[in-house]
Amino acid sequence: MPPKIPRPQPCPPGATPPRRSSVGAAGEAVGLVRAGAHGTTCRFIEPDSAIAEWDVYFAQPSADIPPLEQLLGWSWPEWVAPPLNDGVEVFALPQRLTQALADAGSTELEELAARWTTRLRSDDGDDISDDDLLAVLQGIARLAASAVSTGGRLYSWSF
Repeated sequence: MPPKIPRPQPCPPGATPPRRSSVGAAGEAVGLVRAGAHGTTCRFIEPDSAIAEWDVYFAQPSADIPPLEQLLGWSWPEWVAPPLNDGVEVFALPQRLTQALADAGSTELEELAARWTTRLRSDDGDDISDDDLLAVLQGIARLAASAVSTGGRLYSWSF
């Protein structure tokens, strides 16, 4: 049975609901989560741009953020299915990124977290996630290692 995706709580009139994104390891069929698989959550990010940022980093490692034009020209993740009317999006992380995250050491994850934070601040100022982005990446790297070892994939749910 597919996992139940928690729905956001209603917002007061005129308020913008927060965006929540989750990454989880799943079997080959979407929604069939492997027994014992866990996920990690990060608030207030756009998952497709985060996935592209991470993919660019592992293709061209550097502490410096690449120009926005390079990021926009990158091969962005594809939806597993078109977005639903309630705003739910599901992206499959590219296999090369899943492997790179599984193989990443602490230094690479720290550098990527710093670069990702810099990108988010340049795009959104101080209005970025209050989650610990290094901890988020470490959790995703553990999920990636699990996915690689079991032949599974990583998916991102955004709602």
